Amino acid sequence: MAQLFPPWANRLPIITVLVAALLGIGAVGFVWYYFSPWYTDVGYRPVQPVLYSHLLHADSLGVDCRYCHSNVEISPVANVPPVQTCMNCHKIIKADSERLQPVVQSFVTKTPLKWVRVHKLPDFVYFDHSIHLRAGVGCASCHGKINKMLVVAQAKPLSMSWCLDCHRHPDDHLRPHDQLTNMDWEPSPEQAEFAAQQKRDLNIKPTVDCSGCHR
Repeated sequence: MAQLFPPWANRLPIITVLVAALLGIGAVGFVWYYFSPWYTDVGYRPVQPVLYSHLLHADSLGVDCRYCHSNVEISPVANVPPVQTCMNCHKIIKADSERLQPVVQSFVTKTPLKWVRVHKLPDFVYFDHSIHLRAGVGCASCHGKINKMLVVAQAKPLSMSWCLDCHRHPDDHLRPHDQLTNMDWEPSPEQAEFAAQQKRDLNIKPTVDCSGCHR
């Protein structure tokens, strides 16, 4: 009786399993990479009602973050400054600038500007700015070199795994309190000793329990 299938057909089950495994690994890798916050969220740069330059204000002019985000050290949220804060300077400086007219009109009509939020955590996540600042975590750890941004963009993924990495290994993110808003600060060779002392002095014990962020 003639043979119905060639000898190589005996290898089809093995080939099928291998191809399926490779496709599965490829699919997981595709989803992991292209649906990761590093790919989907980092770089998010919405159009704002006013072209506000952190590069000009925070870098060239040296305005401290806390002048505009005045409640960040005592509040869970880093407040968006009211237009009154802008007008403290711009009543005199470039008051007639066309770019500033939305700010001027907001001030005159007492109608808040509708800024587009850039850094947004899910509603089921609890995050407190003041706790992190008191521990010595600077602005740049989460927001990147925002003083170099003409338009604010998200620099970090703000994902759960990214937060947990810092909670498990916070040492490189702890800095002296007088350096919190220094975007150019870098850990010194003695950073390990400094961080250990900071954790002892401030009783810093970052939680990795679910209830720490999901309340």
